[in-house]
Amino acid sequence: MKPIRIGTVELSNGEKLGYRMREGGERALVLIHGNMTSSAHWDLVLERIDERFKVYAVDLRGFGLSTYRRPVESLRDFAADVKEWIDALGLNRYSVMGWSMGGGVAMHLAADRPEQVEKLILLASVSTRGYPFYETDDKGQPTGRRLRTKEEIAADPGKTLPILRALKRRDKEFLRKLWETLIYTHRRPDPDRYEAYLEDMLTQRNLAEVYHALNTFNISDRHNGLVGGTGEAKRIVAPTLVLWGDRDRVVPERMALEIVEDIGPGARPVGLTDCGHSPLVDDPDQLLDRVTQFLDE
Repeated sequence: MKPIRIGTVELSNGEKLGYRMREGGERALVLIHGNMTSSAHWDLVLERIDERFKVYAVDLRGFGLSTYRRPVESLRDFAADVKEWIDALGLNRYSVMGWSMGGGVAMHLAADRPEQVEKLILLASVSTRGYPFYETDDKGQPTGRRLRTKEEIAADPGKTLPILRALKRRDKEFLRKLWETLIYTHRRPDPDRYEAYLEDMLTQRNLAEVYHALNTFNISDRHNGLVGGTGEAKRIVAPTLVLWGDRDRVVPERMALEIVEDIGPGARPVGLTDCGHSPLVDDPDQLLDRVTQFLDE
């Protein structure tokens, strides 16, 4: 296995992005993580993907090794950071894989830089129409009201506040139970990796802002019930693979089909068998088979 190196890049906005890089051939693949994770959660991909690929996994602002000096307001803020990071690395042609929230960041990148993004892979991704945030009561039960502002989301008693409190008190057992309820419902990482993932989750400094960014994200050509769409999805010309797990409790198949509808003929949906929201853990071999087949087409 080729070694994995860790680096940082200083951005013009004063932020610093950390990243992991695994050497390989001339074909570059950029990995963008989701909420409550960082580049550390791409470890199995970095270790196992074919060595024909040179792989870069970034830590978004407020996660992992990256700084968080300016609050983010949208997924576009993350995308702007990633574009400058890519420029600093000197990448001119590359494919991108975005997982969950990172899929929205990857879509911004593909829409803004069609001359650079060769192929786009969206893994259990947020829809082109966003990921709605509904109010919950203090028992975690939904009330049916969609929240509209970052302040409302930050004060939500059943979802946001318990996680914020767990992060503040470094309560890894709370995070373990949360992930085993929603994400690691079928398979779990081996103990050493699991401990590293939980430790990494504690680095997040922007939970409410991310929820707000997902709630207001909409690059479709229609209104999503909260905001109108920008139509940017139609600017994605890179061949796109939309992957979702048939056991996913976080992102339903409906969102994958919305992505395909909004991007158009260049997007192809593929289900992953016996996988939840983290095919990275549930079945990395199946995931990497699908990914490498697509990249080789």
